[in-house]
Amino acid sequence: MFQSDFIKELGYRALDSRLKRISDRMSHDIRKLYKELEIDIEPNWYLIFLLLRDKQKLSIAQIAEMLGYAHPTMVIMIKKMNEKGFVSSQTDSNDKRRQIIQLTKKSKEMLPQLEKLLASCDQAILQILDNDLKILECLEGIEVQLKRNSFYHRYQQEYLNA
Repeated sequence: MFQSDFIKELGYRALDSRLKRISDRMSHDIRKLYKELEIDIEPNWYLIFLLLRDKQKLSIAQIAEMLGYAHPTMVIMIKKMNEKGFVSSQTDSNDKRRQIIQLTKKSKEMLPQLEKLLASCDQAILQILDNDLKILECLEGIEVQLKRNSFYHRYQQEYLNA
């Protein structure tokens, strides 16, 4: 039987697709685990749970900035979490345009179970990485380079100079 991994064959040229594929596989498995444990959350919400656990109350803009996500993406995530009863929001008394987000009682009661699950996920990730965290340095380097000069601008410069 013919088996080929075209993305892998492309090497660095398919870096974004390879990272997305890994992320999708991990998210799928986490979603499956949450379902088995009857935890009704999305895989990427744990970041918000942990952030609000530590900071108590934050605006949507602060959460977006601290996680490095676009504000519109964060608005959608917070809205879904609010609909499920995991976060509550209130209008900032100093700035009526800002919503202050905090965990609900439901979330706080679920945190010990979520933290236990995340500890298991941590161990699974360390197994996958064989306890070698060099990949984090590589990812940091990529993020620093993209902050200095976006992929769009790099691509545009190369394309126009070709």
